[in-house]
Amino acid sequence: MGLLDGKVAIVTGAGRGLGRGEAIELARQGARVVVNELDPEIGKAVVDEIESAGGEAALDTGDCSEDETARGLVRTALDTWGRLDALVNNAGILRDRTVAKMTPDEWDAVVKVHLRGHFLPTHYACAHWKDSGQPGRIVCTASTSGLLGNFGQANYGAAKAGIAAFSTIVAMEMARYGVRCNAIAPAARTRMTEGAYGSLQDRDSEEGEAFDFWHPDNVAPLVAYLCSELAGDISGKVFGVQGDAVELYQPFTSAAAIQNHDTRWTPEGIAARVHELFDESGIVAEVENMMGKLRFSMTDRSTI
Repeated sequence: MGLLDGKVAIVTGAGRGLGRGEAIELARQGARVVVNELDPEIGKAVVDEIESAGGEAALDTGDCSEDETARGLVRTALDTWGRLDALVNNAGILRDRTVAKMTPDEWDAVVKVHLRGHFLPTHYACAHWKDSGQPGRIVCTASTSGLLGNFGQANYGAAKAGIAAFSTIVAMEMARYGVRCNAIAPAARTRMTEGAYGSLQDRDSEEGEAFDFWHPDNVAPLVAYLCSELAGDISGKVFGVQGDAVELYQPFTSAAAIQNHDTRWTPEGIAARVHELFDESGIVAEVENMMGKLRFSMTDRSTI
C-alpha cells in the first residue's frame, strides 16, 4: 500500500532532476502521474520507467506556461483516469546574469516559465476542484534565491519569491474547497544548479555508494508527503528540503518599529531614530550575503 494509492497527480518539468524524482516517487507511492516535459524523448523515458516498475503514467509534451497546455494537463488527468488529486508545479529555467547585464528577454523568459508556469496549471486545477467539490493538494517550487536573495539571479529570485507568495495566497483562497497548497525551497544537484552543488558526474560516480546529500531524489519524499492525506491540514507553508534535512521557513515578519507620537515623520526625524530599528532587531543596515546564512550550502555562487 502506498500513500497515494488511487490518486492522480500532475508533475510539470518532470523529465529531469527534481521533477523526474518527484514523478517517480509519486508513482512509487501509488499515484497515476501526468508527466509534463518539453523534450518528448526525456519525458517518455520517465513514463517508461514508471510503467516498467508497475505504475501508470501519461506523457504531456507542452509548455505549462502556455494556456492550452495548462488546460490540457488537467484534461489529460480527467480524461485518462477520471480524477485529479495533486498538482506539483516544478518546471523552471535559469538565465543567470547580474541586473546591469540582464536582457529583457532573459528576464521575461524566467518569469514566464516560473510564475506563469505556476499560475496556469494551478488556475485550471483549482477551477476543477472548486466546481467538482473534490479536494486537492498543490506543491509549488520556490527557492532560497527568492526567499533570501542570490547574486546574479534577479529574474529567478523575483519569480521564486513570487511563487512563495502565490502559494500562500492560493492556500488561503482554496481552503474552503478542501484544497491545500504548500511550497518547497529545494536544494539539489541538477542541470540547473550544477555549479552550486558539484557536478552531475560527481552524482553519477557516487550513486550506490555513500549517501549523496545533494541528490535530487532526496526532495521527492517531502513532495509525496505533501500530496498525501498524511499532510492533513498543513497549508500555506514553505519548506526547505535538501539531503536528509527538512526546514520550515517563516515569512517576512515585522522585527522592530518606531512611531512618532501621532505626528507625520520628517526625513530628518527618521534619520535621527532609524538606528533604533536596527538596534532592536539586530539586523545590520548594510547589504548582506543572505545566502551565506543558509543552514546547508556547498559553494558560493557570487561570481556570476
